[in-house]
Amino acid sequence: MREDDSTEREENSELEQIRTRKIREMMTKMKKKEESAATSLITLSDSTFDDVVRKHPLMLIDCWAEWCGPCRMIAPVIDELARDYSGRLTVAKLNVDENPDTANRFGVMSIPTLLIMKGGNEVDRIIGAVPKSFIEEKLKKHI
Repeated sequence: MREDDSTEREENSELEQIRTRKIREMMTKMKKKEESAATSLITLSDSTFDDVVRKHPLMLIDCWAEWCGPCRMIAPVIDELARDYSGRLTVAKLNVDENPDTANRFGVMSIPTLLIMKGGNEVDRIIGAVPKSFIEEKLKKHI
C-alpha cells in the first residue's frame, strides 16, 4: 500500500467526521428554531381573546380554519413572522370555526384574515394568502 492512499483515507475520514458534526449542528439549530416558533404562537379563543389582546401591545392574529387551503399555505409564513419578530410582535391564531363569536365581531368574512391589533384595537387587516413581504410592509407601519 502506498503512503498516498493511507493519507487520502485519513483525510477522507476526517472530512466525513467534520461533515457529520456540521449536519448535527445544523439539525439542532433548525429544531430550536421550530420549537421557538411553536412556543411563540398563541392560540386564541372567544373566551380568551379580549384579555390576551389587552396584554400585548402589538399583535398579528391569523384568523383561519383547518379546511382552508390558503390558510395552510400561509401558515409557514405566520410561523416565520412569529420567530422573526419575537419580542416586537405577538403572533396568535384564531380558528374561526371553533370561535365564531370573535370572527363575527370582527367581521371576518374571508379567510385567511390577518388582524393587526395595537393597544387592543384593530389598526389594519390583510385578507388572503399574501407574500411575507406584503405582511411585513403592513407590520412595519405599526412597529
